[in-house]
Amino acid sequence: MTIAYLNGEYLPLEEARISPMDRGFLFGDGIYEVIPSYDGKMVGFGPHIARMQDGLDAIEIGLDWDREQWRELCQKLIAENGSGNLGVYLHVSRGADSKRNHAYPAGITPTVFGYAFEIPPPPVPERDKIHPYTCATGEDMRWDRCNIKSTSLLGNVLHYNQGHSRGDGEILLFNASDELTECGACNAYIVKDGVVATPPLDNQILPGITRQVLLSILAADGSIEVEERIVTRAEVLDADEIWISSSSKEVVPVVELDGKPVGDGKPGPVWEKAAKLYSAGKFDY
Repeated sequence: MTIAYLNGEYLPLEEARISPMDRGFLFGDGIYEVIPSYDGKMVGFGPHIARMQDGLDAIEIGLDWDREQWRELCQKLIAENGSGNLGVYLHVSRGADSKRNHAYPAGITPTVFGYAFEIPPPPVPERDKIHPYTCATGEDMRWDRCNIKSTSLLGNVLHYNQGHSRGDGEILLFNASDELTECGACNAYIVKDGVVATPPLDNQILPGITRQVLLSILAADGSIEVEERIVTRAEVLDADEIWISSSSKEVVPVVELDGKPVGDGKPGPVWEKAAKLYSAGKFDY
C-alpha cells in the first residue's frame, strides 16, 4: 500500500481525493518535481526544490514552504513506503475555486500532493551492461515556456508517444530552425571527437536536474570537454555518440536514431566515462 501526502495528511494513495474544481485538474495550473532516491538517499534534493520554487514564482503560486519542510515531507514519504529505490513525486496546484475561470482566483489555498513510487535501480555505467535507447526525431511543437516544469504536459505526452508508437524509448526534438531542443521527457547531448555538446538553457528547454548535476561534475573533473551551445540537426546526425538524461533514467546512451545507428551503434567510451563520474558524485547535490 502506497502512503501519500495531501494537504497536511498522510493517507493511503487510494483514499487521496481532490476537488474537480482544482485548477490543477481543470487547467494544469501547477508545478511538479520528481526526486529519485536509492536506499533512502535522495539525488539532487536541493536543486529539485530550488527549481520547484522557481516554477511556483514564475506562475505566481504563493506557498510559504521552506526547504526543510520539503525535506521532511520527502523523507517521511520514503520511510512510509519502504525506502529501496523510490521516486518522490511532489505536486503543487493553485488550488480549488468555486467556479471555472481562466483568471487567477484570489484567496484560495494551494493543493500540495506527494507520493513515492518504485523506480528501477540506477543504471550500471558500463558499455556492456547498460540498456541503451533508440530514439525517433520530430519537430518541437510545444509551447514557448518549456523552462517551467508545469503539470501541463500534453505537448510532452504527444511527442513522447510519437517515439513510443514507433517502438523507440524517446524522441529528439528540433525547433523551426532545425536546432536540437530536448526530448519528450529528457535533456539531450551529442559527442563529436571527444567533445560533449548540449543545447544552452533557454525558454525551449527544461533545466533538468540530472543535466545540472552532470555538467557540474564534468566541469569539476575537467577530463571531458563540454560545450553548452546550439546543436544543429546535421550535427546530431553526424554525432559519434548521443545521450539523454533525466532524473529517472540518469544518463543513458542512444545507439539508434530513426532506425539508423549512432556512431558504431554501441554505447560510447565518452558516455561510459561521464556516466561513471555522475554515478560517483550524484549524491553530493
